[in-house]
Amino acid sequence: MPKEYRTIQEVAGPLMLVRGVSDVSYDELGEIELADGSIRRCKVLEINGSDALVQLFEVASGINISNSKVRFLGKSLELGVSEDMLGRIFDGMGRPIDGKPEILPDERRDINGLPMNPAARAFPNEFIQTGVSGIDGLNTLVRGQKLPIFSASGLPHANLAAQIARQAKVRGKDEDFAVVFAAMGVTFDEYNFFKNSFEETGAIDRTVLFVNLADDPAVERISTPRMALTAAEYLAFEKNYHVLVILTDITNYADALREVSAARKEVPGRRGYPGYMYTDLATLYERAGRQHGKDGSITMIPILTMPEDDKTHPIPDLTGYITEGQVILSRDLYRKGIEPPIDVLPSLSRLKDKGIGEGKTRGDHKDTMNQLFACYSRGKDAKELMTILGEAALTDIDILYAKFADAFEQEYVNQGYNSDRTIEETLEIGWKLLRMLPRTELKRINDKWLDKYYDAE
Repeated sequence: MPKEYRTIQEVAGPLMLVRGVSDVSYDELGEIELADGSIRRCKVLEINGSDALVQLFEVASGINISNSKVRFLGKSLELGVSEDMLGRIFDGMGRPIDGKPEILPDERRDINGLPMNPAARAFPNEFIQTGVSGIDGLNTLVRGQKLPIFSASGLPHANLAAQIARQAKVRGKDEDFAVVFAAMGVTFDEYNFFKNSFEETGAIDRTVLFVNLADDPAVERISTPRMALTAAEYLAFEKNYHVLVILTDITNYADALREVSAARKEVPGRRGYPGYMYTDLATLYERAGRQHGKDGSITMIPILTMPEDDKTHPIPDLTGYITEGQVILSRDLYRKGIEPPIDVLPSLSRLKDKGIGEGKTRGDHKDTMNQLFACYSRGKDAKELMTILGEAALTDIDILYAKFADAFEQEYVNQGYNSDRTIEETLEIGWKLLRMLPRTELKRINDKWLDKYYDAE
């Protein structure tokens, strides 16, 4: 029977100080029993001699320090895992919220996980088809990669996240594929959108949802992605699933981290975020990957809204250091009605070269990708020049490039949220656009591909 303490000294926001404790360790789970017999959960944040600073998972209101008691359970926060989690919806603490019974776990796992040994990592090199041309064709996602989506307030990142979760697949192989979706600090409308989106398309059957709503405790927001990653690790490395983990919104997670840090009176870092935020984010992101000797994999798409559209804000800045690239959504494209508004030029997938080519996508993929980037970039420059000097100042070829840029946005990027394109369809749209330009302009494509695809029409 765990020892009980009636020595609560003070409660401040989400934190509580308990004096005179013994044999209590960092991150240990605890229970607070109130005078009316109700139980609230907490975990140990700090031990200083015989004083324990604990973090409450629920609100502090109603806790009377004179007649409440605390007991520590000798274990950290755990999640019961089994394959029965697929098709289910849980809250940020791993409790079912879909009206169905508790799952019968095969095992219970510490949600903090263990960092993956770098020597045990297998290099990501297999193409994942998301059905979104702006990603598949130009910023290819590779199995085991971490590829964040940088969005901004008011942009439709939720639609893109749901589309990727519904459509993502590994081609040509009959392998178990699952999606683990963690929503942190979302509104009830957003939660409903994700839930309905998955249910309507049947994607819910291969999806595990963890949902922390905006009015749920901020502390719970910190455990939500760890719950999701624990479920993903079990499915990937014990049950050999290929798991796509989507975390939205990392900005809400970081704000919860800042809130708890401020309550602990820690010295703030940039913009008030704790100095250890880089380390904390890395403990999440680095749980993705592939392992030697294991068939399963974890591919991660964290989504974050950049405060004030600022790429240099600490959250996108640190995320960019830890992950392998980023997909950036553009407010300008959104205003033009482009769906999804992926700005392909500043977007980057650092592993795209490893997941494309003969036997993975198609032999001409790399050349056409480079050529489309170059042509779109020149077309945008031509359009800016046209805005300043007028169309008469442009050469005939520059006018062609400007038209190419418009057509590229409308036909290649703008595909809507219900269109699932194969990589062949994406490549063919690319060739169709490149045929707008004279063959002599396509200097980045090998002649054998030009002979085969450019002259095909």
